[in-house]
Amino acid sequence: MEEKVLNRIASLRKERNISRRELAAALGVHYQTVGYLERGEYSPSLAVALRLAALFKVPVEAIFSLSENESEGEGEGENPA
Repeated sequence: MEEKVLNRIASLRKERNISRRELAAALGVHYQTVGYLERGEYSPSLAVALRLAALFKVPVEAIFSLSENESEGEGEGENPA
């Protein structure tokens, strides 16, 4: 099973009234790359992920996750009683 990386880039960008082009310029990437990142079509390098966290002033974990459910281990190896 392949895990999908989810992100909050679009919502964080919109909350701060930043355009894709402005975010791209701040990250040093093409503006289309920001769209690919927001749609989950491309996973950023560690450097880009860290720059995003610094720009939004949040931890990397606040931007990226492996599931929509915040609790870790839910459903993994658990047997219902």
